[in-house]
Amino acid sequence: MKNSSKKIALVTGANKGIGFEVARQLGKAGYTVVMGARNVKLGQEAVAKLRAEQLDVCEVELDLGRPETIEAAAAMIGTEFQRLDVLVNNAGIADAADGLPSTAKIDAIERVMRTNFIGAVAVTQAVLPLLRKSAGARIVNVSSGLGSLALHSDPNWEYAPVKILGYCASKAALNMFTVQLAYELRDTTIKVNSADPGYTKTDLNGNQGHQTVEEGAAETVRLALLPEDGPTGGYFATAGPNPW
Repeated sequence: MKNSSKKIALVTGANKGIGFEVARQLGKAGYTVVMGARNVKLGQEAVAKLRAEQLDVCEVELDLGRPETIEAAAAMIGTEFQRLDVLVNNAGIADAADGLPSTAKIDAIERVMRTNFIGAVAVTQAVLPLLRKSAGARIVNVSSGLGSLALHSDPNWEYAPVKILGYCASKAALNMFTVQLAYELRDTTIKVNSADPGYTKTDLNGNQGHQTVEEGAAETVRLALLPEDGPTGGYFATAGPNPW
């Protein structure tokens, strides 16, 4: 059992990209950060980088496609820390066989939905008992502007041509999870929100985004650190609320 005086955060998909930067920023904010990664070696390397910056981090194997790793990660956090103060559901994938509604491969859609949506639900359910032990937990679901039905239905939206059925549907489903979980937890001190990072340069998009990972992580970090009077059940980008 470790010192539990510090707040504890779990970030999924934390070994690179936005997840890594979120872990870094939460570490700088004084949190003990559990960095989830499906590849143990890459997770250990990411932890070593942040420990070199004198941040309090540790790694845990967490593969959203393998339920046994989710259960084991929740058990580890419970044993080591007895509670969880922040959950960032950041892990996500894209699939080259995904695409337009008429051509997207069904197995690709299933793979993306299983990680981006079902995996996030599974992680949340597994650690929710630990979040309930926090004085004021925060759950941040890392979504995307591509998960907005309102924006997709606007032909003048900058990214209207980006119709990738599985990926976009997975983020829309994640937004629905945010709304419903926030409602279910409305009488608790737990706040649940979706973050739209913006088009950020990461491996997910072949590093084609126009934002840095620092910029892409900013809204997720803000929502993870919300004060007591902060919102719940919302969908936010750095510029402000997104339409559903």
